Amino acid sequence: MTSLLVGLVLTAALLHAVWNAMAKSGGHPEFSIGAYQLVGSVICIGLATLVPIPASESWSLIFLSVIIHNLYYFSLARAYRVGDLSQVYPLFRGLAPVLVAFGAVIFADEYLSPGTLAGIVIISGGVISLAFRKNTLGTMPRKALFWGLTTSFLIACYTVVDGIGVRVAGNSISYILWLFIFEVIPIGFVLLLTRRRAWIQYMRERPVMIITGGVISSAAYGLVIFAMSLGAMAVVSSLRETSVIFAAIIGSMFLREPFGRARIRAAALVAGGIILMRVIG
Repeated sequence: MTSLLVGLVLTAALLHAVWNAMAKSGGHPEFSIGAYQLVGSVICIGLATLVPIPASESWSLIFLSVIIHNLYYFSLARAYRVGDLSQVYPLFRGLAPVLVAFGAVIFADEYLSPGTLAGIVIISGGVISLAFRKNTLGTMPRKALFWGLTTSFLIACYTVVDGIGVRVAGNSISYILWLFIFEVIPIGFVLLLTRRRAWIQYMRERPVMIITGGVISSAAYGLVIFAMSLGAMAVVSSLRETSVIFAAIIGSMFLREPFGRARIRAAALVAGGIILMRVIG
């Protein structure tokens, strides 16, 4: 695991935490997500003219990723609707890297060293531990647990698909740009069909936030996909989930949310897992 890989993914994790905080503070997460994707798509259309077309082998993976991502957005919304954010978010973000590790073995023949695998498990454990605050995990509603686990599964699915896709595309940037160009179509169509006036008005009232969020959100996942062309998918996935810790720090600094012992414990486990992967893995 190189310093470049670690730096790329930790930067992506920070950006991911920033745009999620922006989406949450906007009051309408579905409007924010759709608007961010729209901005990213417009930018990527222009940039796509500067790079080669992705190899033919990658197009089926691009379209599959688009479908999975939009199913993920639906599942994510359902999880937030029926469950406590402090429970479901750490659950599906923390579980995903472990699922990615299994998926990478099955579909990409990608095996990890014992040290790297141990580091991933420690990072996942640290993130998931946030769901145990005040012993609330045992009282999680069944619907919240179902949608949380479903969301985690979908995260793992699109991560593995994109990890494979970016490696067969011939050009990493091309894959990233065309994925973002198409990704807005399903969610954008649904919003235009069901909430068009409200969505357009939402964007008109927040042009700076929308443009900023669109650039940041696209950069966040774009860096993740690029990183998967350089290193193991499960490693990238686990490092990406440090966004949960960054989100906690942002919440503490700017939203006056308490950091607390649980978050300190989780941050320590995540840091320990990264060190283990870096030194032993």
